Amino acid sequence: MIQVLHPGAVSLAQLESIWREGLDARLDTSCREPVDAAAAVVRKAAEGEEAVYGVNTGFGKLASVKIPTDQTAQLQRNLILSHCCGVGEALDVDTTRLMMVLKLISLGRGASGVRWDIIQLIEDMLAQKVTPVVPVKGSVGASGDLAPLAHMAAVMIGEGEAVYQGNVMSGNAALQAAGLSPVILGPKEGLALINGTQFSTACALVGLWNAWTNLQSAVVTGALSTDAIMGSTAPLVADIHTLRGHAGQIEVAQAQRALMDGSEIRESHREGDMRVQDPYCIRCQPQVTGAAMDLLRFAGRTLEVEANAVTDNPLVLVAENRIVSGGNFHAEPVGFAADQIAVAIAEIGAIAQRRVALMVDPTLSFDLPPFLTPEPGLNSGLMIAEVTTAALMSENKHLANPCTTDSTPTSANQEDHVSMAAHAARRLGTMNDNLSMILGVEALCGAQGIAFRAPLTTSVPLQHAIRRLRETVPALEADRYLAPDLQSAAELIQNGTLVKAAGLSLPLECAS
Repeated sequence: MIQVLHPGAVSLAQLESIWREGLDARLDTSCREPVDAAAAVVRKAAEGEEAVYGVNTGFGKLASVKIPTDQTAQLQRNLILSHCCGVGEALDVDTTRLMMVLKLISLGRGASGVRWDIIQLIEDMLAQKVTPVVPVKGSVGASGDLAPLAHMAAVMIGEGEAVYQGNVMSGNAALQAAGLSPVILGPKEGLALINGTQFSTACALVGLWNAWTNLQSAVVTGALSTDAIMGSTAPLVADIHTLRGHAGQIEVAQAQRALMDGSEIRESHREGDMRVQDPYCIRCQPQVTGAAMDLLRFAGRTLEVEANAVTDNPLVLVAENRIVSGGNFHAEPVGFAADQIAVAIAEIGAIAQRRVALMVDPTLSFDLPPFLTPEPGLNSGLMIAEVTTAALMSENKHLANPCTTDSTPTSANQEDHVSMAAHAARRLGTMNDNLSMILGVEALCGAQGIAFRAPLTTSVPLQHAIRRLRETVPALEADRYLAPDLQSAAELIQNGTLVKAAGLSLPLECAS
């Protein structure tokens, strides 16, 4: 299936479908006219005597060096090869393809000055599944994601490495095997390919989508925990949240009311319960998870704008028939969005970890056995599973520290303030993995705790969630080798299986 894209109006949902389903993407044919018009402006500038940055000059600190017309093609090739300085492991194929799609969208706005041939090759590489090998480290998130995008562009000129049919091979070999040919870059085309925020934005988008799946899972696991400790649903009353007015808080409270509706466990202690209030990790779930929901949506709107943006330099203003240098390559908006996502991930995990600690502690769990094991003492139950969640929570707290405040000058002080958006976005992968594990352990604890409340039963939606969990991870009767169980539970969180089983669906994109 091919996703047809209209640059400037591509939605988060379209991009997520491309990423999750491995869809191919092409620009709407209406893009060709403005693309060709911008290319003509660049071609005219390249043939002139006036020095135009990125067209017939050096780059960065070398912008004052004029390049002869007959060397402009070599200039662009040299630019790509010299900037292939990425290090570290390769970016995964799905995120790399998303990065390529984002580059397509940016070039398709008709302000980058590339020929249609460049766009065509990216589209064909997506269609033929030729995926550049892109090392994840090397970008500081200003002057574009230079090193990562250079590794993408290298394959387009027959250099670098690519994955084709599951094998890593030279870029040239991959193109040939797919029936494609490398391009010879024209004026400004190399710069247009490597200037931009597409690596950072792709990584941030993946972090956002995985964080959203985790957030929805937290709504479910939080409801399981509430019933397991026989917590009150009074703090979920709609009027409380309407009086405060935050959309996410209202939505989380509504979702948890629906998830717990009809629980026999809840009904059993409405009267005569000596506890006046539950701890904050139970009582304040809508306030914390809801605030994280609002933050993720805010970051999502920023990233949607960025996904549709032109972020290379210089830009071709066709209507004015001129080429203008600017700074759209600076990824500060992406860095801020990634930092916001990181804070949300850390806080969802922090409050979930406290719910895990609550359930394994017999002094706080309202008569559940210590560490949720039928024979405490002989068995340690989920004692160390809780410790693991504490370790992961702590790691996420450290990783949540802002990256955008850590600028450092580069390129002989020409690029003297940078965003660090690339590793701000990359670290979201680790944080989401940690959060999925925390929530997986919470699901195990919640299901175990609810089982101890028999013959009372939980609500139908939560029964469905527990039943799905138990298809993969059996109840803990006696101590066993737990690591595989924790991993299996985390995978049910990561892929949204537990959320689907509970019948929950909270949209990332909303009308507001």
